[in-house]
Amino acid sequence: MSIRQRHIAHLHLHAALNEEQYDDVIELVSGITPHVQAVPPDAVQLDLTSALRYFDLSPYDLVQTTMMRLKALYGIDSSAGLAGNRMLAAMAADASAPGETTWVPAERAAEWLCPRPVTALPGIGRTTAATLGRYGLHRIGQLADLPPATLQRLLGTGQARLLAERARGHDPRPVTPREPAAQLTADLVLDRDCLDAAQQHRSVLGLADRVGQLLRGERQVTGRLTLTVRYADRSSSTRTRTLPEATDHSPALAAAALGLLTSLGLQRARVRAFTLRADGLRPAADACRQLSLDPTDHRARAAEAAADRARRRFGPDAVRPAAVTPGPVIHLARSARPGGAGRPTAV
Repeated sequence: MSIRQRHIAHLHLHAALNEEQYDDVIELVSGITPHVQAVPPDAVQLDLTSALRYFDLSPYDLVQTTMMRLKALYGIDSSAGLAGNRMLAAMAADASAPGETTWVPAERAAEWLCPRPVTALPGIGRTTAATLGRYGLHRIGQLADLPPATLQRLLGTGQARLLAERARGHDPRPVTPREPAAQLTADLVLDRDCLDAAQQHRSVLGLADRVGQLLRGERQVTGRLTLTVRYADRSSSTRTRTLPEATDHSPALAAAALGLLTSLGLQRARVRAFTLRADGLRPAADACRQLSLDPTDHRARAAEAAADRARRRFGPDAVRPAAVTPGPVIHLARSARPGGAGRPTAV
């Protein structure tokens, strides 16, 4: 195998997945290779090139291993395409039945593409296919053999150049992991106007705990919290606090969020909703934490890690702070970094 030859796998997931289940799939395949690109709602692409030596498996066997893990752990059937670039891998997956893998080696890419209809090529829609059909161009091999100048007269320079490259099996796009979120927002809308200070306290505490869970799941820490309180008359108040150190520790987030709530001095305010936003995010591995000689801090973090494992196994409501009682659904949203690929809102 040439060290420059890429091995890209495209997996179609034959299941209707919500965002949490799709994230579980991303986490599982990230254990095979860190080079994973999400293609929601029901596909994922992996660059297996760097993982082959680690697992000491052929590209085909590594794809089969991934598919078996999806089936064994989550009951998800999948079909796969394996090729030297993203486009060919996706097309090969489209040609695969559930449970099967179509492998298109680089040396056979042109032969495999040649008899396929032009509509199988990404970028060719109904209008373009009709234009090509009027000139007797129905197969990808015919596009590949057509002189570039002729194709440009039919489709225009930009589109003709792109389709000519794709018809020859070329696709330089890398597998790009999705961008981490730039901010996380937890939003709680109450069933009725709330005058009870204790219930307001519990609501904010629950939001802080859920933001902490999500930060740890994303392996990120936050340096700033913003609390927005919306009232029955549709007005709102907002407070922001920069944290002493970036953290994903729920008790630290709760202390800061409750401090923001106290600073608002709500008294007898009729509260309708709370929003807690964490921004200034960065990877947890890059964060510094003040060492503590207090064993209570170590025990609290160990308990938090155990609670996170229980939630991953039994659901997000399996463990909650004692002061938080079951209540309305908390909505979690992630905002992508500018220029990055956003992730859908989770409810």
